[in-house]
Amino acid sequence: MNDPGLDDPIAAEAKHLEREHGENKDDDLEEDQDYLDPSRWWAASTGFPLLAGTFGPMASAFNIIALVESWRVSIPPGATEANGELVPDPRWLIAVNALSLATAVIANLALLFNMARRLPFSIAQPITIVGWYISSFLLIGLLAAASHGLELPPGQDRALTQAFYYAIMAAGLYIIVASLMLATVYGAYAGHYPKEFKLTMSQRTLMLQTISYLTYLLCGATVYCNIEQWMFVDTVYWANYTLLTIGTGDLHPLTHLGRSLLFPYAIGGIIMLGLVIGSIRSLVLERGKKKLGARMMEKKRQKVLEKLENSNKSRSTLNPLSRNQSKSPVGMSERERREQEFNIMRKIQEAASTKRKWTSLLVSALAWLFLWLVGAVVFWKAEKNQDWSYFISIYFSYVSLLTIGYGDFSPQSNSGKAFFVFWSLLAIPTLTVLISNMGDTVVKMIRDLTLWFGEITVLPEEGGMKQRLKKGSEKLKGGIFAGDEKPVEESPGGVGLAEGNRDPEKGEGGYHKKLGKNAEAAGDKLAGEFEEGELQEAKEDERKGDKIGEDIHLYHYLLVKEIRKVMQDANQTPPRKYSFSEWAWFLRLMGEDEDSNKFHRKAPVKEERKDGDGPQVGEAANDINDKEEVGEENKWSWLGARSPLMGETEEAEWVLERLALTLERELKKQRDKQKRADPAMKEEGLDPEKKNPRNEDERDGSQNYSRNKESFKADDDSGSDSGRSPTS
Repeated sequence: MNDPGLDDPIAAEAKHLEREHGENKDDDLEEDQDYLDPSRWWAASTGFPLLAGTFGPMASAFNIIALVESWRVSIPPGATEANGELVPDPRWLIAVNALSLATAVIANLALLFNMARRLPFSIAQPITIVGWYISSFLLIGLLAAASHGLELPPGQDRALTQAFYYAIMAAGLYIIVASLMLATVYGAYAGHYPKEFKLTMSQRTLMLQTISYLTYLLCGATVYCNIEQWMFVDTVYWANYTLLTIGTGDLHPLTHLGRSLLFPYAIGGIIMLGLVIGSIRSLVLERGKKKLGARMMEKKRQKVLEKLENSNKSRSTLNPLSRNQSKSPVGMSERERREQEFNIMRKIQEAASTKRKWTSLLVSALAWLFLWLVGAVVFWKAEKNQDWSYFISIYFSYVSLLTIGYGDFSPQSNSGKAFFVFWSLLAIPTLTVLISNMGDTVVKMIRDLTLWFGEITVLPEEGGMKQRLKKGSEKLKGGIFAGDEKPVEESPGGVGLAEGNRDPEKGEGGYHKKLGKNAEAAGDKLAGEFEEGELQEAKEDERKGDKIGEDIHLYHYLLVKEIRKVMQDANQTPPRKYSFSEWAWFLRLMGEDEDSNKFHRKAPVKEERKDGDGPQVGEAANDINDKEEVGEENKWSWLGARSPLMGETEEAEWVLERLALTLERELKKQRDKQKRADPAMKEEGLDPEKKNPRNEDERDGSQNYSRNKESFKADDDSGSDSGRSPTS
């Protein structure tokens, strides 16, 4: 069963809740830190608590089933264990079983309160770990006594019920989750991560969702047990394959009331199961993919840097040109060297992304195959009375995994039914994860192959069959199965607005193209009005002959115009990736110049960070100033950790944030200078509105525009050479 499209709403609501609780900032810092130090301890700090929060409640649910039903049956002559008569358990066995359940419930509550930040880590974890271990040891003792120490009257065959096998699974799960949490506590006290769970709001609710689903399943089983007069363990088996939409068909409601209650019960259970599976896929796996991708990205980056460092021919790629150099020893300018860095980083991104996708697919496929084939072995051994062959077991497991449920085969033994409940609860979410990982690998390959085949056969295309075959052959040679699409080369939004590209004879149209349609969003409409206002101010200053004022307003105009365009890019799917020329334009608007080495440095293989410093991933252009000298800590490389291509922030979001900060800084600078200038002019009896010429301080607001006019022209020329429009 696949979740009914709930992962996107879950993720959206989760982000909203995290923003309300101020958690996004900490999560972003943690994810950025993964690039600098992709720790292997993530599993212990985050993965293990999530697994414990999922399987701990499952173990307690199995413990409840083991407590409700007797553990043994006597088999009359000629009958099977399915028709056996229940043998009441001794009182001491029931009491110890109840004590085991109570201890486990306390352990689960301690973990839940710790995840909800209602109980300190140092108090909750000892309770959780010790409680689960005690519950496990109590059950193991009971299992040993029930299987060998409790004899039936002579002349009667005996068998163990489903409840006994549920107790086995509960004891095993208690040991596993307690050991996982023990590893988590060890890592925390060893100093590998803080003594608290770094879980988001959504991850903490995963345990609550699991508890809710299992409670719903057991409550429904209790109701149907009384309505249909089934044994409770059989009703749990029926409720499980019903809510998982497998439908083996060996049990089904026979009463009118039972069939009527199935309508709300089934749909409610399917929705609750969808919430759990959606949370697992969107929270656990997506976060795991980010961790895996971060680790692969950093390892690949370090490997490439080490290779470049050891290659004499490639050292010119890493070392910025000095002020006295116009060309590197191999004849590259600083801009060309930076572009080479950029292209290498793009290849690192593509290689890491492709490896991450196929690694995720391989891991999920192996997990699914393990559950399929090993599960088939268990069913083969458990259903000997039905003379199942291993092939029949494989067939049954496959039909159940895909939730087909023909009903021609179904488990009849007590051990087979109990194992089926546990196995299916693991296998169905695993299949969902496998299908999700196939979406951007195998499914994409099939889609691309289908489109390629269509282009060379039946899909309409100008030029006839020969042209279609030629185009299809080119795609095949270029790789129709390429992972990520290459960045689209487009003109930087403001290129063409520099002096020399304006045509005074075209009037107002010489400054810009006609603004687009009326903006739908209020923010976009406001930005459009501000943009138009700055343009009008620039033209007014031009008529007055105020060159500095003209440049200031044109600079503001360019910033707002680019912000509007990048806002549109931020909503694209898949996320927009910019070319080097676009990045160079954006950086120039922020105050940097790819032709100058002022902000550039050699990329170190491993970033050195002082104790207490926050991660510096993707922090380029954050500390731009107008000083002649820039500190080494503020310099960056496209191959370094401060590169905008590092981190989890999408490129459009990164550019949008920096452009907005630049505009905010420039407007604040202009406002502060105006406040300082107006009182002084009033004291001298001058009109501040007619101040002219402007003093030297006011030149700062336009320096990012005016000092780079020739570079703007160069960008324009390069844009035209690459087939892009020089204006936007």
